[in-house]
Amino acid sequence: MKRAALLDAAEAVLFEHGTAALTLSAVAQRAGVSKGGLLYHFPTKEALIRAMVSRVIEEFDALVESLDDGSPGSYTRAYVRATFHVLGGADGGRTRRRWSAITASATDPELIAPLRQAMARWHHVDPAREPDPVTAMVVRLAAEGLWEVISHAPDVYDEREWQALEHRLLAMAAPTQDTPPNPAEAPPNPDPGDPPNPAGTPHRT
Repeated sequence: MKRAALLDAAEAVLFEHGTAALTLSAVAQRAGVSKGGLLYHFPTKEALIRAMVSRVIEEFDALVESLDDGSPGSYTRAYVRATFHVLGGADGGRTRRRWSAITASATDPELIAPLRQAMARWHHVDPAREPDPVTAMVVRLAAEGLWEVISHAPDVYDEREWQALEHRLLAMAAPTQDTPPNPAEAPPNPDPGDPPNPAGTPHRT
């Protein structure tokens, strides 16, 4: 049996029965293989969980990369499209994949470390790639919130609402000629008591 099918079985056990039920015996039974057959691929429960985490990261990385054309703002738009592609999947299998990986690894800092590193990488993007870095952060965080909502309430949005959400987030991430100024880069306000400042004349100190 392929590793992917064994990982699918582990995710199903976890999603349907909870963390305590995730044992090698339960996964082997769900996959329809002997425990020895499972141990050939994953000699320990920790090895199984590491593979679950790695699959989540590798699949999402590959999907975002395939959608990112390198243009201004394209990374965030690719992140949004990848999120909606996964969460809008018909079988729901990949919808629960990230939830399963997080849940299985959450109690072990070593097991969850790769996912934390990936999350930091997904959300700390070079500002030079974004026409409006702050709006891009807001868009990615909104998309990130969908993972949590859909993992627990997959039918909360109908098709019309789902399409409207994706369209709005993509529009927010689109490059425009009227990018709002960054308050962090604005010059300090002059002292209210200062006289009008002619162009090129420094304020008094």
